[in-house]
Amino acid sequence: MALTNNTRTAWKLQEIVAHSSNVSSLVLGKSSGRLLATGSEDCRVNIWAVNKPSCIMSLTGHTSPVECIQFNSSEERVVAGSQSGSLRLWDLEAAKILRTLMGHKASICSLDFHPMGGYLASGSVDSNIKLWDVRRKGCVYRYKDHTQAVRCLAFSPDGKWLASASDDSTVKLWDLIAGKMITEFTSHTSAVNVVQFHPNEYLLASGSADRTVKLWDLEKFNMIGSSEGETGVVRSILFNPDGNCLYSGSENTLRVYGWEPDRCFDVVHVGWGKVSDLAISNNQMIAVSYNQTNVSWYIVDLNRVKKSGSVIQGLIQDKPIPAPTSALGTTLRRNYERPSTSCTGQEMKQSSEADRRSPEGERRSPSSEDEKEDKESSAEITNPEDFKEIFQPRSVISRTPPKSTEPFPAPLEHSFSESVLEKPSPAVKIVTPVIDRTGQLKGPIISSTPVQRVEPTVIAAAPRPVAVVTTSVTSPSRPVVTTTKPKPSTGIILSTRNEPIGLNAGDFLSHARNAKASVMGDEEALAQIRKGHDTMCVMLTSRYKNLDTVRSVWASGDVKTSLDSAVSMNDLSIVVDILNIINLKPSLWKLDLCTSILPQIEELLQSKYESYVQTGCMSLKLILKRFWPLISDTLTAPPSVGVDITREERHRKCKACYKQLKNLSNVVKNRAEQVGRHGSTFKELQLLMAPLDY
Repeated sequence: MALTNNTRTAWKLQEIVAHSSNVSSLVLGKSSGRLLATGSEDCRVNIWAVNKPSCIMSLTGHTSPVECIQFNSSEERVVAGSQSGSLRLWDLEAAKILRTLMGHKASICSLDFHPMGGYLASGSVDSNIKLWDVRRKGCVYRYKDHTQAVRCLAFSPDGKWLASASDDSTVKLWDLIAGKMITEFTSHTSAVNVVQFHPNEYLLASGSADRTVKLWDLEKFNMIGSSEGETGVVRSILFNPDGNCLYSGSENTLRVYGWEPDRCFDVVHVGWGKVSDLAISNNQMIAVSYNQTNVSWYIVDLNRVKKSGSVIQGLIQDKPIPAPTSALGTTLRRNYERPSTSCTGQEMKQSSEADRRSPEGERRSPSSEDEKEDKESSAEITNPEDFKEIFQPRSVISRTPPKSTEPFPAPLEHSFSESVLEKPSPAVKIVTPVIDRTGQLKGPIISSTPVQRVEPTVIAAAPRPVAVVTTSVTSPSRPVVTTTKPKPSTGIILSTRNEPIGLNAGDFLSHARNAKASVMGDEEALAQIRKGHDTMCVMLTSRYKNLDTVRSVWASGDVKTSLDSAVSMNDLSIVVDILNIINLKPSLWKLDLCTSILPQIEELLQSKYESYVQTGCMSLKLILKRFWPLISDTLTAPPSVGVDITREERHRKCKACYKQLKNLSNVVKNRAEQVGRHGSTFKELQLLMAPLDY
């Protein structure tokens, strides 16, 4: 048994530099919890084993940033969707490309494999959902009732239904056999980020940007529960394998929920930032998050997390509440019936009919163009030893139940997070079992804490930017290597950064290679820290006074005058602060506000500050959704008979807004050519602004 520290509930397992460009998507293998796929703006998909420092495989072929990835249930295949709308499917055991699927008109933002195999669903920013038959290489059906980007897709355990979550604040349930929508859940008030089916019962969970987790009964099609304790956007949800509780991941926090009645059993502060995916293995939760080029793994010991009790929405009840009925025993709802074969005859018949009805006309058989695209894709094995351990040939894989595995050991340090200013200390050797994709115990490796930060192993065939970080080494015979990572080529100042602008943390650290380096004195260190302090104080004082002025006007209830006063101050930071408030309550938006703010949005979209660009995009999106129908109808309506001052005034405002939106469409079109999340956001805006050209 590996040595573990039973006093720790959550800890950071590892941090790596996953790509040479910013990471844009990642996913954990749910079956083993030991496999990770990462996608990046460098158009590559890298495959990793949890707690191993180097990349196992690097998959190429996409020509635009990879926006979404998904493993199949056996973790033998992985599919990746790109910003251009193409899908590529790889066989990891054979290390080759299987399929290239084309058909979406915008970025792919959700994927899921059918549990019985053979089918794949994809959702896009173009609001369409497509069902693909990967064996015949074609789209067999399209679902198109969503009005905005489809952020998450999930097949039911029996493979008969498909749930979809969208930015239009709805969750829709589709019948795959009938090829139509069964029902629509509309209780969320903001974009829905994630949906998941209960592993056994007819129950569906959804998490949203409105900071709630909701549960839906799939027999009566009504809401049976809603959380109220989330402090941030819900990014990931996961049912416990026995189905007795639901885990919710938001910024830096894990919550454990029960239902009927609604209750929050436990809250664990993990510090994982914006968590991207969750998996459970060996009664431990494995979580992953990313920031720029870095990917971090976190572990939560579920033995130390409360999964039952009498806490309802954070309040202790005097009278105990009976624990929920076990999902493995008698339940209040029906359980899914899982067929023994991959596809029933009825499913195949309905799929064929849907295929004939499909208006898309996608290719359904291999063509020379497909073969050319497949040849341009490749699977580079960058770590042969790990590849042989994890992706064994099919004939060698044991189909018997895997051996029991050991949990990841907790670190022995007193602190959960490491500070960049801490003095270097000798790494603590911990023996960690190596687990392959099927759960087999392969043998221990030596890992170290503090967390390793290492670069992926990359084949040297194609010249690529080198991404290198500091590595903690346990062996004294190998030196500690410290190099610097090149700065991004773009001039955008990111809203989240690992280091402050204008302050070099390296100035305060001793250099490992230079034993004779002089130690910086206290006065010199303070002088370094205080560089620019006075200037910053003056700027913040001025900003505070300006905001106080705007607040006094806001108190009178006149939002338009408040915004005009902010614009007149010639300080974009004040405008951004006001817009961030107004964006939270779309009902505050009026046509008068649009005429004042659209010229400011043009400046925000061209700003070098990422946070300004994000605020400008959000405001423009709200204006287009709320006011474009009014502007269009007003400008195309026939002239009125007689004098109508109100109508003429509205026509004047709509004409001014239309002119400003036309100017903005050129800015959006130019920015949509960028790669990465900014390009994806501007592409979405470009779709919304398409009616301006007609």
